[in-house]
This record gives sequence, structure tokens and C-alpha cells, in this order.
Amino acid sequence: MDIKQIAEEGLAWLVNHGPKIIFILLVSFLLIKLSAIISSRVFRTVIRHKKQKDDEFKKRADTLQSILHFVFSLIIWITAAVIILDEIGVNIGPILAAAGVLGLAVGFGAQSLVKDIISGFFIFLEDQIRVGDVVDVSGKAGVVERMNLRMTILRDLAGNVHFVPNGEISVVTNMTKGYSRYVFDIGVAYREDVDEVIEVMQKVDEELRADPDFGTDILEPLEILGLDEFADSALIIKARTKTRPIKQWRVAREFNRRLKKAFDERNIEIPFPHQTIYIGKDKNDQSPPLNIVIEQTGR
Repeated sequence: MDIKQIAEEGLAWLVNHGPKIIFILLVSFLLIKLSAIISSRVFRTVIRHKKQKDDEFKKRADTLQSILHFVFSLIIWITAAVIILDEIGVNIGPILAAAGVLGLAVGFGAQSLVKDIISGFFIFLEDQIRVGDVVDVSGKAGVVERMNLRMTILRDLAGNVHFVPNGEISVVTNMTKGYSRYVFDIGVAYREDVDEVIEVMQKVDEELRADPDFGTDILEPLEILGLDEFADSALIIKARTKTRPIKQWRVAREFNRRLKKAFDERNIEIPFPHQTIYIGKDKNDQSPPLNIVIEQTGR
């Protein structure tokens, strides 16, 4: 068989099968795009017709949309691959028959992948994580940008993206599920009146809740838990606030700013670490001399 004959046969094969294969690939691509558009519109319609705005419901809907899109895409591409193999003359019967054996081999050889998918399924089923949540998983913390049955993708405060396989997630710390809290440890000098400090904190909280820029994010008045600790150089007063999800840091920063100004106006000292030197006394109740020399160097 000469080169010319081979080229003619190859061209004939491309004419007979090429358009069909291209058509299959094109249809698969369009189906994936169409499924993404339809699912997006369906979920937007469901969210729009919900009686009241629910950010938590929107997060769960976004997560479900992401996972369904991944599953649909996988099914479409597998189906397209089978059809293309049949079109080019590959007998798919033995391939399908061997799928069970291949699945068993995958079960042993790709246990981590199977573990990731199973873990991802239960994470979604139990509503542990949703797109938009701020979570801490496997030592990585950040906002959940995307998630599917295989992995969860986080972006931290510095902009770093972390790809965490779901099989490695053993403990999930969700900081924005339902609502958020921020715990304050306010340190003041020992000379300060604790009741006065608590009164100032409550007043600052009232002003913050009355501010239209922050009031809608605060769900409850500031909860003063009381004098929590006698630290080395400060009295620690513990309090906490309850906010809408992901708003706790914004509210806390503004509260701290206003509290600092209020402390300055009332001359309430915010202490810094310092030490008191005690010379001590001997058995005769006498203290050793303390010689202090102050030297001034010229420039």
C-alpha cells in the first residue's frame, strides 16, 4: 500500500467520520454551557421568589449549582467519549464490560480520589460548607470561592488560593454559618473603675447600632461578660457581639476605633506592658542601695 492510497483512505475516513466527531464535541460543549445557563437561571428564580432575603439560602443554592454543574459536565463528557469511540470503530462492548473491573482497580489504586468524592458528598449533604462562607479546614482559612465533590477552594485575606481535597477535611470550622460573633478582650489599667469602663463600652455599642452604616449588620446589643482576667499589667474585660455572617470583623474594627476615642475622652488608660522593680529587704528589714547613674551623651 503506497502513501497515496493511505492518504486517500485517511481522507475518506475524515470525510465520513470527522464531521460526526466534531458535531459530537460541539454538541457536548453546547450542552455543558446550556446546563450551566439553565441551572443558573433556575436557582436565581428560586432565590428571587423566596419570600424574604436569606443570604444563607443563597450560599447553599450557589454551592448546589456548582456541584450539579460539575456532575452534569462529567456525565456529558463520558457519554461523548463513548459515542466517539463507537464512531471511530472501537468496540465499546468489552470496554463497558471491563468497566466493573476497572472500577474495582480504581477503588484500590485511587482510594484518595474516591475518599475525596465521598467526603465531598457528605460535606454538602450535611450543609457544612457553602460558597461564600469563611471557614478553617485542614489548617487553611479563607472564603470558600468554589467547591465540588472532589475539593474545596479557599482564598485567604492575602489573596492566596488554597485547594483542599475534601478527603483531607476532618474538622470544619465555619465562622459564618447562620450568624457570626466577635469576642472582645478589652484591657484597661488597674487604677480604672471597671463599672465605668463597662458603661463606656455599652454607650459606644449603642451609638454604633444607631449608625445606619453598621446598625443593620449588628443583630443584638453588646453582651458584656464581665471582668475576665487579672493580667500582668491590665484588667481584661470580655464582651462579645453578634452580627450578620462575615460582618463581625467590620463591626469589631469600628467598635475598637470608637472605643479608643471614648477612652481618650474619659482619660481611661489602655495599658502597655511594664514592670515594677522591687529591691527587696534582708532579715534586718533593710534594702540594699540602688545606684542609678544617668549619662547624657553629646551629639
